[in-house]
Amino acid sequence: MKLRCSLGMTTSAIRLPSQLFLDGAFQRSRSGRHTSLINPATEQAFCEVDAADVAEVDASIVSAHRAWESGWRDMSPGKRTEILFNVSRVLRENIEHIAQLERLQVGKPIADARDEAGLGARVFEYYAGGITRFYGQTIPVSRGGFDFTLRQSMGVVAAIVPWNFPFPIACWKVAPALAAGNCVVLKPASISPLTALLLGELAHSAGLPPGVLQVLPGSGSVIGDALVNHPLIRKVSFTGSTEIGRRIMELASRDLKRVSLELGGKSPNIVFADSDWQKAAECSPMSVFANTGQDCCARSRMFVERPIYEGFVERFVAATRQLKVGDPALETTQLGPLVSSGQRATVEEFLANARSCGTRFALGGDRPASQGYYLNPAVLLEPGREDRCWKEEIFGPVVAIVPFDDEAAMLREVNASPYGLSGSLWTNDIRRALRVARAVQSGVLSVNSHSSVHVEAPFGGFKTSGIGRDLGMAAMEGYTELKNVYVAE
Repeated sequence: MKLRCSLGMTTSAIRLPSQLFLDGAFQRSRSGRHTSLINPATEQAFCEVDAADVAEVDASIVSAHRAWESGWRDMSPGKRTEILFNVSRVLRENIEHIAQLERLQVGKPIADARDEAGLGARVFEYYAGGITRFYGQTIPVSRGGFDFTLRQSMGVVAAIVPWNFPFPIACWKVAPALAAGNCVVLKPASISPLTALLLGELAHSAGLPPGVLQVLPGSGSVIGDALVNHPLIRKVSFTGSTEIGRRIMELASRDLKRVSLELGGKSPNIVFADSDWQKAAECSPMSVFANTGQDCCARSRMFVERPIYEGFVERFVAATRQLKVGDPALETTQLGPLVSSGQRATVEEFLANARSCGTRFALGGDRPASQGYYLNPAVLLEPGREDRCWKEEIFGPVVAIVPFDDEAAMLREVNASPYGLSGSLWTNDIRRALRVARAVQSGVLSVNSHSSVHVEAPFGGFKTSGIGRDLGMAAMEGYTELKNVYVAE
């Protein structure tokens, strides 16, 4: 395979996949289009990746459908289990390669990138183990006879993944879809295609038949509608913005394709005075600033009970000052750059709006004196409730903290957001924990923790944060059609 990529750095030995991955092999795009990838830490182009066109979308889907009909859907559960376990093993053997690609294309701190590569391997392992434990039901019916249900694969699934967690989210979608017997056409974000392409190659080397997983890098504006509109696509699984999610849902409705949409968020972090609030203050910065705030689960709205408000803010700011912002290649770096100059400019527009509204900055919001799309984390105190920084998803290292006095009033404000993805709740009162957990309108909530993602548990949102679930066995169910069969006596 000839690669049109160079790093110009000491890591030049890293192999960079730069072509479409179709039918078990890398192929040049017939369109001649390509996308230049920019390293966010250096602001330098380091690779050109082929971009698919509409004709290649059609060819990849037709080929995937052929692979589904000719063997993958009818492969024995034991054989499919063996292949997916092999994929997990091969991914573990290539964690460093995956992590270095992630560092280069999105500025992911290398320690985080390794963790996320390992998460992808665990996802394949989990669903490999789930294949032979994925049961239908037998149902007693009033007419007698025998009634049972089947979980049957759909066909070809389109998986569209974002740039903020490119590799793990690709695995979240691909692994359960394959485990359920579907074939997948994977569309990575145009600025972060490398680990998706490597996933296709590694999965094929682990025994996945040609055509079962196709990977189409390229512009969503060029190939997105063609992918969603194609008659052989039976489900679209998308993670990204609410705006694009609405567009996908509109297109999919024309022939009633199934959809799962994991969209935006403006998650709360609620801290009661009876909690271990000192611990909460010290660990909460990473609940919002991890991945440089480019996380739909970021706890960017903080509600702190008034008796502890001043002390909490003091500790939170002190902990934020200790975060290490810098070169993603360094093991000690906690926050890397934003993914692009455009993303940084968007975040800075939010911050400028906050300043114009008179919001108090306790910390940050400035650029470090270094090359790269860096931005120091910003802590805003008591913004107006109509300010953009309080209401809208920023997708950057910005948090707003407000005090509250009344639980009921606080919950009304928490739930006034159109989003409902994730959040945290800190209290040592178990009755309050249960009461508030039930009341918060979100798909995921952590008590005395900031952990949103567990491979074994469903992940997804309420309201405009989405439809359907990734992870857990709920995800695998979502890639099947439920059939009921009645056999008369």
